[in-house]
Order: sequence, then structure tokens, then C-alpha cells
Amino acid sequence: MSFELFGLPVSRGVAIGRAVLIASSRVDVAHYFIDESRVETEIARLRDARDAVANELEGLKRDMPAEAPAELAALLDVHLMLLHDDTLSGPTKQWIIERHYNAEWALSAQLEVLARQFDEMEDEYLRERKADIEQVVERLLRAMARGSAALAPASAGVGPRDFAGEDPLVLVASDIAPADMLQFKGSVFTGFITDVGGRTSHTAIVARSMDIPAVVGTREASRLIRQDDWIVIDGDCGVVIVDPSPIVLEEYRFRQRQSELGRERLARLRHTPAITVDGERVDLLANIELPGDATAAVEAGAVGVGLFRSEFLFMNRDGELPDEDEQFEAYRDAVVAMKGLPVTIRTVDIGADKPLERLTVNELRHEHALNPALGLRAIRWSLSEPAMFRQQLRAILRASAYGKVKLLIPMVAHLSEVRATLEALARAKQQLSDAGRACADIEVGAMVEVPAAAIMLPAFLRYFDFVSVGTNDLIQYTLAIDRADEAVAHLYDPWHPAVLQLLARAIAQTRDAGKEVTVCGEMAGDTAFTEVLLGMGLRGFSMHPAQIAAVKQQVLRTDTRRWASRLESVLSADDPEAQVRRLMREAQAPSVARAAARAARVEGAVAEVAADAANARLQ
Repeated sequence: MSFELFGLPVSRGVAIGRAVLIASSRVDVAHYFIDESRVETEIARLRDARDAVANELEGLKRDMPAEAPAELAALLDVHLMLLHDDTLSGPTKQWIIERHYNAEWALSAQLEVLARQFDEMEDEYLRERKADIEQVVERLLRAMARGSAALAPASAGVGPRDFAGEDPLVLVASDIAPADMLQFKGSVFTGFITDVGGRTSHTAIVARSMDIPAVVGTREASRLIRQDDWIVIDGDCGVVIVDPSPIVLEEYRFRQRQSELGRERLARLRHTPAITVDGERVDLLANIELPGDATAAVEAGAVGVGLFRSEFLFMNRDGELPDEDEQFEAYRDAVVAMKGLPVTIRTVDIGADKPLERLTVNELRHEHALNPALGLRAIRWSLSEPAMFRQQLRAILRASAYGKVKLLIPMVAHLSEVRATLEALARAKQQLSDAGRACADIEVGAMVEVPAAAIMLPAFLRYFDFVSVGTNDLIQYTLAIDRADEAVAHLYDPWHPAVLQLLARAIAQTRDAGKEVTVCGEMAGDTAFTEVLLGMGLRGFSMHPAQIAAVKQQVLRTDTRRWASRLESVLSADDPEAQVRRLMREAQAPSVARAAARAARVEGAVAEVAADAANARLQ
């Protein structure tokens, strides 16, 4: 039966595919695809776990005290029966064989199927047996975790599947952890649906970076959608259609084809310089997470990397931090891949929605912080871990010997943080010099992400060479909105007058100081803001490579002088978004009038020719 769900549209486009559910579990489960050679290995892991749990249960029965109630022995018998029941083991093997899920994922997927069946049973006693199957599955998952690492092996990353004949897949989950999102990046999924999250939650950002449709904040999707349901994700409207009718499916397939044609047209702008109508050159830079993303940045026509999110090197590693050499190699690879174009590397921004799997000593003290977004994160975390921080700084400095590298410091708010950071950088340089390692002088920039930084910018500019505005966090902290919380996601508003005024002020002050300023948040890749940002004086935009062509098209159509003259009316408006729309309509009106006049002249000429022809026939 077809039905619709509604959420927040966070990544545009249409995705059609079968649902793949990641079920919530009290046991952490890694989700990754395996290749054909590992299928038998995963089935063997499943079999070994079943045998281990069977031995556990038999041992519990054997050692049970004589005075123990008979019901307890009966319960253990039920668990043993469920453990060996083919309705659990058989389909789980099929998930491994047909979908190439790892064993843990296959088991949790089959648990989801069985749990739904129990929920639909009319008999209350049978419905309550769902708890038994959940307990058996959790025992199996724990047994597999003890028997072998639950994380994907290095050789089994989530890449395009090499087995054919599969339907397209969309991922459905209550939420997706950043580590799992990193695993799924570049995978087979054509879209994402989550119960929770906002427009700038981690899932939303990664979905946009992958250029695939996504809807978040649906609240009930993971409960109502079943494994293998056919799904349509309308990333433009925030609508999810489950089991669509044939006519609806055909309509959305047509929209998919139109979207693909639009992307092909935009791709032709790849090598066109981004110059406005009035001759202003604009730098369109790329945001990347991993060194391999640099190739896509070059292919998209980026003139550099405006934001290398180094924290992704620290994630999905079971909490083991990368050492200096590993980091150096990653930074060097990105710098070399950019072929002489600048690479701006942000120091690790761990915390809030991007925690490490294993907490450090300092993080343990803040593990139960009520609001991690206001806790030990970004530069605060780095300064609290000086050994780790110096390792990262040395790795970045070493990479600067291979090309132009710029260093970006996240979430600065205090001059004391600025001074401590620059002192750590000076010590790292000295250590490299003492060791005889080459490095270049690099520019150091500040991220403006909190209102304090925007207000303190004139003081900060005495220490920094450039500024990068992180609009995602700037909006969050200015409006006191947790951007990952769907309950308040509707209040997250990049058009809020306070946000625009802080942004305009930061751009103007940095340019007045003769220094470069870029915007690297989601606003940079949103064409709705391109003209306004250009009117503010912004000449550097950093975004995911997939967004560059659309922004470039908007840049090529913009007269910055005209928008600069309109800026005050936008910043002083109660509703800046409505004011921008009105100004755009006014700008389009003359051209529409000219087109109408031309059409009228043509119509008149045609009528005159027709009249002459009619007269000729009469004569």
C-alpha cells in the first residue's frame, strides 16, 4: 500500500530504489559491503557465533541451580530453538549472499524483518516473543564482536559493488553516525532517509557532498518502511513515497532524466573562468574530506581547496588516532593532486556531531556534557591535547613542501586561543627545523563560526592572514539552534537578519584589512545566496565539487555592482529572503517586458504579411 512521509529536503534531486534499513540496536553494528571472496568467510562467522551462543545457553542450562524456576529453563529452551530456527539463519545468509552485507548487518536486517512480523501478530503472547528474538540476536552480535573485529577490514571499504543485476538502493535509518557516513561515501546508495536531523546535520552535509537526494527529520521512516520496499525520495520537496504506483514512478523517473540532462549542461562550464557580468573574478574552491576527493575537485574546475576537513582522517578507526606520518602522507597526497593549486587544511574539528569512537582523557571528563556543541570541540579540543595537536601541525607543515598549503583554525573565540595556537605552530616549526625536515612558510587563517569571532574580527585580523566563514555553525550559534535537532530544525534560518548582518560585517572588515575572505559553509554552495554574497563583496566560495558548476553559472549571470547597491535594503528588511525575491522579480521585469514587446512586434509583422497575402489572393 502506497503512502507518503514528509521531512526536510536537504539534498536536491530524485532517488528511486529499494529500501535498505539500518535497524537501531543496543549493540553497535558496523555496516559495510563485502566482496564476493568474503561471502563464505562471513557465513562462517555467523555459524561460529551461533555455535558459541548455543554453547553459552547449554552451559547456562547445565549449571542452573536446582531451585531455579522451571520457567527459566523453558526460556533458555525457547532461545535455543530460535537460535537454530531457519527463519533467522536462512534469510540472514541470503542477505550476505545476495546483498553482500557483512554478517552483523545481515543479522540486524533479518531482525528488523522478524520484529515487524511479531508486531503484526494478533496474539499478545506471540507479540511479546519479539523480545526473545531480539535477545538472541544481541547474543549473536556480541559473539561476533568477541570472535573478530566488528569493523570493516581495510580491504572491504564501501565502494561500488562489482556484482551485477541489483536494483538501486536507498538507505533508511533512524540516524546515521558520521563514521558510517564516511563508510557509505562513494557507495551504492542513491539516496538517504533518516528519522532525525536538520538541514545542516552531518547526514545532510555528506548527502549533499555525495550529490545524492536526501530527506531527514521524517520521524517515522525507519519504523514504517520495510526492507526492500520500493522508495521514491523527492529531495526537492522533502517527500518520501513508499511503494509508489506505476504512474507516480514513471513521473519521477522522467524528473530523474531531466535532472541528469541539467547536470550535463552545467558540466560544460567546467573550464570557464568564474567572472561576473561586471568583470569581477570569483574563486570557486572545493570542500574535501579525504585526499582522494582532490581529484574530483580538479575535475569540477575548482581553483583550489578551501576546506580540507582533516577530522575525517581521525574517524572510523576504532578511536586510534592517525600518527604524524600517516597524516603527512594524506595531506601531501591532496596537495600533489591539486597540481599547484592552494589547499587549505583545517585542524581537526572533533566534537559535537563528530565524536571519536574512543574518548581521550580530556573527553572523558566531558562525556556527559549536556550540550556537546558548546563543549570541548574544535580548537578547544586540540589545545587540550597538545601532543596530538603538535603532531597534526608538523604533518601539515611537512606537506607544505609539496605545494601551497594554508592552515585554518576552527571555532576561535578568544585571543588567548589565537596566541596559544600560534605558539604551538611556532614550536612545531622549530621541531621540524631541528630534525632537518623541510617545510614552507604558510598562511594561517581563522574560521568565523561564533558571534564572538565576528565581533572580535578586527583584533583577530592582527594575527591571521585570511578568514573563512563557516556559516553552518555561525547560524547555529547566532540563533541558539542545534542544527542536528529536528525538533528545532525549522528555526534554523540562514536568511535571518542577524546572520546576514554578521556575515556582511565579517566580509567587509576582512576586505577593508586587505585580506582574503571565503565562505565555506552550506550557504556557499546554495545558489539562492550567490548574488547576495557577491553583493556583500565576497569573492571566494568553497563548496563540495558537485556544487561548483551551478554556482559558477549564477556568478556568470551576476552584476555585483547592482547587488551591492541593493544590499542595504536586504540587510535592513524584516524578511530578507522575500526582499531578495522581490528584487529579482524587478530585475527580470524589464527583460520580460522587452521580450513581450519583441513578441508583439513579431506578431504584428506576421499579421501584416498574412494580410498582404490575403489581398494578393483576392486580386
